Amino acid sequence: MALYTRNTQIYAESDLMSLMQTLQLPNFADFEANNIPTQLTELIANSKQQIEQLVSEPSLSYADLVLPLEQIDDAIGQVFGPLAHLHSVANTDSVRQAYDLCLPKLTEYSTWLSQNQDLYKALERIQQSDEFNQLTAVQQQDINLQMRDFRLAGVALGAEDKQQYAELKQQLAQLSTQFSNNVMDATDSWSKHFDDSKHLLGLPESSLAQAKQLAASKGQSGYLLNLDFACYHAVVTFADDRELRQTIYTAFNTRASDQGPHDQQYDNTEIMAQLVRRRQQLAQLVGYDNYAEYSVASKMADSGKEAHDFLQDLAQQCKPLGQEEMAQLQAFANQQGGPQPLQAWDIAYYSEKLRQARFDLSQEELKPYFALPQVQAGLFAIVERLFGIQVEQVDGVPVWHKDVGFYRISQQGKPIGYFYLDVFARQQKRGGAWMNDCRTRQKLANQQTQLPVAYLVCNFAPASDGQPALLTHNDVVTLFHEFGHGLHHMLTQIDVAGVAGINGVAWDAVELPSQLLENWAWQKESLLMFAKHYQTGEPLPAAMLQKMLAAKHFQSAMFMLRQLEFGLFDLRLHSQDAAQSVDVQAVLDQVREEVAVITPPDWNRFQHGFSHIFAGGYAAGYYSYMWADVLAADVFERFMADGIFNPQTGQQYWHKLLGRGGSADAMTLFMDFMGRKPDVAALIRSKGLGEAA
Repeated sequence: MALYTRNTQIYAESDLMSLMQTLQLPNFADFEANNIPTQLTELIANSKQQIEQLVSEPSLSYADLVLPLEQIDDAIGQVFGPLAHLHSVANTDSVRQAYDLCLPKLTEYSTWLSQNQDLYKALERIQQSDEFNQLTAVQQQDINLQMRDFRLAGVALGAEDKQQYAELKQQLAQLSTQFSNNVMDATDSWSKHFDDSKHLLGLPESSLAQAKQLAASKGQSGYLLNLDFACYHAVVTFADDRELRQTIYTAFNTRASDQGPHDQQYDNTEIMAQLVRRRQQLAQLVGYDNYAEYSVASKMADSGKEAHDFLQDLAQQCKPLGQEEMAQLQAFANQQGGPQPLQAWDIAYYSEKLRQARFDLSQEELKPYFALPQVQAGLFAIVERLFGIQVEQVDGVPVWHKDVGFYRISQQGKPIGYFYLDVFARQQKRGGAWMNDCRTRQKLANQQTQLPVAYLVCNFAPASDGQPALLTHNDVVTLFHEFGHGLHHMLTQIDVAGVAGINGVAWDAVELPSQLLENWAWQKESLLMFAKHYQTGEPLPAAMLQKMLAAKHFQSAMFMLRQLEFGLFDLRLHSQDAAQSVDVQAVLDQVREEVAVITPPDWNRFQHGFSHIFAGGYAAGYYSYMWADVLAADVFERFMADGIFNPQTGQQYWHKLLGRGGSADAMTLFMDFMGRKPDVAALIRSKGLGEAA
């Protein structure tokens, strides 16, 4: 039986060119990275001149000032944005070189802009004028957030301190980029070749096929393992050869460090220490005790202490259950003749065996029911039912890799957003999964509305042996998660760029839409829309579905504690005084002693690859995942009560929360939809940990 397929929008060549011009999409087919530094230099110079001319006017209205600023910002995004994206998904030598040349230019410009006293005063005059009361609530919020960001950027500092701030911003940008490059290079530099499969016993057929395909792509026979997460996860979860599990665990968890098999030119040890030190210096420069307090100034949490106490309280509730889960795992391993005690490279292996023994279900048994084309079609069908939208593929749009697709989202036949979808792991692409914006919704000078365009990126194992890519259920959840971010960006109803989509959204609320959508990957009604065998079209058998749902909360306390460990480590690391010496390992060790039930070996260097906080936007903000999980669990309880496909609830969620972006503070939007403040206990209930409450 053929797989269910989605509609594809076919454009004539002239129409395709019109579409690209209308959306101002990057032409990735002819993208010349080497030209970008020169273009950016000229554009920044012109932008500064335009802004200086703007603020020289004695009296400016909102329309006179804010709308031109949006256009200036948008123009820079059109030049630098595609390069920044390629730096993550196709990091060739030319892309990296161009990016490294552009980054200091853009950082200098951003600092100049955020500390521009004349611009700040022009916005302040609008904020204090009679006109401000005539602006819409969205426009007022945009002004208020800009004023807040000016203050956080040290607009009130003296000339000498402003110079120090600018230097710190440059150093932080360069250090974060180097951290990310080191992780990518260390990941790409390691592989292990096998002439035959005798050491690969236990690995699923799909993983063996991937390893064989990878070897062939390098001109080798046999099998080749690498550090792409899909390969790493398969080995530590299924490989019977304990020595092999230890080998790949060691390689993966010592990337970009002074340990393990990697070239120490990629060592991030000093880079992490410098990042933390400079962040603390920056925070204190603008009047905060530490970087954690500086970070939460733009978040829902009232203080770093409040965020820390939230995590600490959850850890105290969950640790007894986590210890119980770990004791059960050790007892099971003992029955199987396993090691005592279990080591870090044994945990996933024996956990999978315990899962199979307890629920009679293997993750590999599920994969034939989660072929990527079917999952993708099901995901689109789910959001169509939820929001009354349509999702279609658009062929012919230039992309950066042959596996990338481009899609349109419409409502009643009218386009409202677009997205690129890049889901497969490959070299020169950083690991993980994320959404980023390509174009932001906003009103243009001609009064036309620029539609939002998103980049959605994952790192799944690609198809092999003529079969479609088969996903684990964890992969399915990841795809739903990132699409939730995409919907936040693409379904925005706000035309003011600064607060449209995810812009202006408190960072500890930005994960709400993504974590909420994950729930539809677990519900029977939605699963049966796409969980079908890729060869026969047979729906996921009822017995298998029940086993999968029964196993949903397997080791959930251990998972929670792992996330709490990351969040507490992040907050404590960024709560130190700038004068203190930075010992990243000591902070992590202390947190693990308090929270963890899995003790990694002394040489584990997880933190050296923790890109979320050292090269992403989550510094002193990783707790956001857990806080947003509270919000998402609470919101989903309403969907469960109303019906997970209740169209009225879907529309209310879209129009009261999802589509309003950063146009009001996150708590206001949450309460508009829910009618009350968040219920923290919803998180415990959602994880099946009611006993911990």
